[in-house]
Amino acid sequence: MIQHIVNYAGIAVLAASGAVVGIRKGFDLFGIAALAALTGTGGGVLRDLLLGVDPPTSLQRWPDVTLCVVVSIATTVFARLVIKLTQLVLVLDALGMGFFATSGAAISVDHGATWFAAALLGIVSAIAGSVMRDVVARDVPMVMGPDDMYAAPAVLGSVLYVLVDHVGAQWLGVVIGSTVATVLRLAAITFHWRLPTGPYELIAHEHRERIEQRTSNA
Repeated sequence: MIQHIVNYAGIAVLAASGAVVGIRKGFDLFGIAALAALTGTGGGVLRDLLLGVDPPTSLQRWPDVTLCVVVSIATTVFARLVIKLTQLVLVLDALGMGFFATSGAAISVDHGATWFAAALLGIVSAIAGSVMRDVVARDVPMVMGPDDMYAAPAVLGSVLYVLVDHVGAQWLGVVIGSTVATVLRLAAITFHWRLPTGPYELIAHEHRERIEQRTSNA
């Protein structure tokens, strides 16, 4: 029962983030609802497709997509309030991400995936929806940009679940993996922890030099 409640809560939060992006991009009501559904269920659908679950669970059952549509409508109606509560949405999103990272890995193990595949599919469950949202909205995916860590906590949570589950403690793995992933994500939001980026300044400097050289030659 608790697992289902947390699962729906995670879907709802991700759907709300997709609806907010749709509103900011000026999408119509159908576009907002579609982006909310893609964000809320995209990770689970992709995981199920890779596991050979046909049709994917979120498309087989009506509550998942219906919840996303309802959330998109509520987000649109109360858009000003939702956008003001950005920090609360980020906290709830961290909770959903942590749970999806471990539940995705657990579902994968139950379907016969290897431990390595389960860890990867847990990561997919946690971040794929957000990646799809940003790609459709023509933004650089948040998990790949220089923002506060998002993918790294999902990776750690999924791997921790697999390690604990390997010794036969599935529920303990879910609790430990979800907690660590969520706490790390919240810490990254609070203290602005980020992974090192590539040598952007060096590349930008070289680019400016090429432009200046072309200008002087002309």
